[in-house]
Amino acid sequence: MKKSKIKDFDKNKNKKKEIKNPILKFLNFVWNGESFLSWITFILLAFIIIKFVLFPLMSFATGTPLPLVIVESCSMYHGENFDNWWENNRAWYEENNISKEQFENFPLKNGFQKGDIFLVLGEEEPEVGEVIIFFSGKAQRPIIHRVIDLKPTETKGDNNDKQFTKSNNPEEIDETLIVNNQLLGRATGIRIPYAGWAKLIFFEPLRSESERGFCK
Repeated sequence: MKKSKIKDFDKNKNKKKEIKNPILKFLNFVWNGESFLSWITFILLAFIIIKFVLFPLMSFATGTPLPLVIVESCSMYHGENFDNWWENNRAWYEENNISKEQFENFPLKNGFQKGDIFLVLGEEEPEVGEVIIFFSGKAQRPIIHRVIDLKPTETKGDNNDKQFTKSNNPEEIDETLIVNNQLLGRATGIRIPYAGWAKLIFFEPLRSESERGFCK
């Protein structure tokens, strides 16, 4: 008799613990659920929050429609210490009136890796040496290169042997004349190394063999 009373008491106790609020019940299902459906729901909810809440707030705070950018190529990769990199690339920069001493004072002077994610700040007037993000030509992705001149605004990828012009690349990217309405902002020193691979890995099979994988 005592055992049945204890069972009845436990049942009533569990009923009291049941979540009646539908919102809390849903959140409990998403957060504590162990089913496949709860995982799918969690992923969809995270996507919605990031895309429609977090990104708009970050865009407002940073002053750019692209507050985070993923580096999609090796055009800014150095891969060695600064002195060695400069010795291999000095000719182009010295021909364009940029000395080693100047470059050493540039932001992100050691370049960066494919797959890195940068925080971007909106900016209308870039400075020589800054790394800016812009759209150009037929490219369906933002370009992230270093400013090497301001009259007009020109850029170059640190790891590229030349600038892009309309005639020397299939996407018709032109780095020799960048106007304000092409600018998305400048890369800050806030970077998450390799985190962008979570997205890039899905597009790697579509790239040419020379563009796949990590920078070397």
